[in-house]
Amino acid sequence: MDECPVDCIYEGVRSLYINPDECVDCGACESVCPTQAIFYEDDLPAEWADYAAINRDFFADLGSPGGASALGPQNFDPPAVAALPPQA
Repeated sequence: MDECPVDCIYEGVRSLYINPDECVDCGACESVCPTQAIFYEDDLPAEWADYAAINRDFFADLGSPGGASALGPQNFDPPAVAALPPQA
């Protein structure tokens, strides 16, 4: 998350979320993502399309607070992520 120059990567309980309203599409986060899960919207593989909606759901009530570090980790994830089985 340190790589993001605009501080738009927010932390939920089980996942990280990029605020599309705050992101400037610089790509700095792509090469450091440990799961290689960051794509430009037009390049999102079909099998990951549901996660674009999940990302939007995270910000539905949160909005655009203007920076993740000032807000800190959140104590929720969208229902689809919260319901995933624990990883080993």
